[in-house]
Amino acid sequence: MSFPAGFRWGVATSAFQIEGAARLDGRGPSIWDTFAQVPGAVASGDTGDVAADHYHRWAEDVRLLVDLGVDAYRFSVSWSRILPEGTGRIEQRGLDFYRRLVETLQDNGIEPFLTLYHWDLPQALEDQGGWRNRDVAHRFADYAALVHEALGDVVTKWTTLNEPYCSSVVGYGEGRHAPGAREGHGSLAAAHHLLLGHGLAVQAMRANGTGGEFGIVLNQSPTVPVSDSPADVAAASRQDCLLRRQFTDPLFGSAYPDEMTSMFGEISDFSFRHDGDLAIIGQPLDYVGLNYYYRLHVADAPHREPDPAKRTAHDIGVDTTQLPDVPRTGMGWPVEPAGLTFALTDLKARHPGLPPVYVTENGCVYPDSEGFEDTERISYLRDHIAAAQAAEVDLRGYFCWSLLDNFEWAHGYKHRFGLIHVDYQTLQRTPRASYHWYRSFISTARQDS
Repeated sequence: MSFPAGFRWGVATSAFQIEGAARLDGRGPSIWDTFAQVPGAVASGDTGDVAADHYHRWAEDVRLLVDLGVDAYRFSVSWSRILPEGTGRIEQRGLDFYRRLVETLQDNGIEPFLTLYHWDLPQALEDQGGWRNRDVAHRFADYAALVHEALGDVVTKWTTLNEPYCSSVVGYGEGRHAPGAREGHGSLAAAHHLLLGHGLAVQAMRANGTGGEFGIVLNQSPTVPVSDSPADVAAASRQDCLLRRQFTDPLFGSAYPDEMTSMFGEISDFSFRHDGDLAIIGQPLDYVGLNYYYRLHVADAPHREPDPAKRTAHDIGVDTTQLPDVPRTGMGWPVEPAGLTFALTDLKARHPGLPPVYVTENGCVYPDSEGFEDTERISYLRDHIAAAQAAEVDLRGYFCWSLLDNFEWAHGYKHRFGLIHVDYQTLQRTPRASYHWYRSFISTARQDS
């Protein structure tokens, strides 16, 4: 495999999953703090109160990044650590924490890739309707402008949202993620307002005049019909519209898919869409991040809720539980590297004007062996890096998920994605074999570029 000079090699994390310090230095509660307190919402009753304690151990974690040899680090900023109520009062201690982090990264030759929103909406804004509420899109733009003004001199790569599908459909439709709602119209409104907030934030940050490059990160799980029957093919198209095209088409094609009307006309009047919104959503971007873990194998299925008026945005009459006869990760996800090649090339084919692309998340979970000799993770990463390299797109970088074991959302601490093992009792960090492999791979790739 060969990669162009300047290709970025990195790892990724997110604030709520690693920081901990949930009630320190003025941080306000987020929807994930609230959701984790709901009985049964998170496995084993786990919370993000301590997580990997990155808030206190960030300097050690930067040293591990330096030793790993990456030249880019993707992380997110906690909205409620900077604006405890989501708007209004600014918590300077939060901004100071992120400045210390990014300045130390820069001092060590590691470029910060800052994500403004990785699912942790301040609870005060959820109390006002959350992403169902159009006003939250404007509050997000205010927050983005504030952080950009504070850190724009030391950060050049700015990502607005991570995976708006998960924030809207999984959080407001399925109820598996915070805030735990199961809605139809509300989930679709949340998806639209997330995209609107993205566009408003890009406008606000560019208006600051500080400069920088601006993008968004989307999860892309290509859909494959389990048979060539018209019903299964149509089901796969519906799933693709829900997960991918609902977001990519407004962002890069200035329109929503026509299919959304037939899919959701019985549960929403789409009154949350206003004239001029698409122009705001479709702001020209400097890059797009693509997260890939697995493909979805889709079959037609009866609706879970026979009454259309009671359906959520997740209930589109499909079955995604059928898996092909291929290896699976410790989470049961199929291992299909070719899906990453397709996700990249298909996005470019559908949107020829697509900006440069980064693979911003890719990783896996397997049970630990004695000595952390995680050979399956190494094979997974090697094969997926090769799949990314094979795609005919303007690919600028690859980020492994994740640097550290972390709070894996509704799964709690059961599943471990880290190149580095975290002992949650002592918080000791121990690099796995995959950490050392990735370091060697990066070194070789740079020499060959």
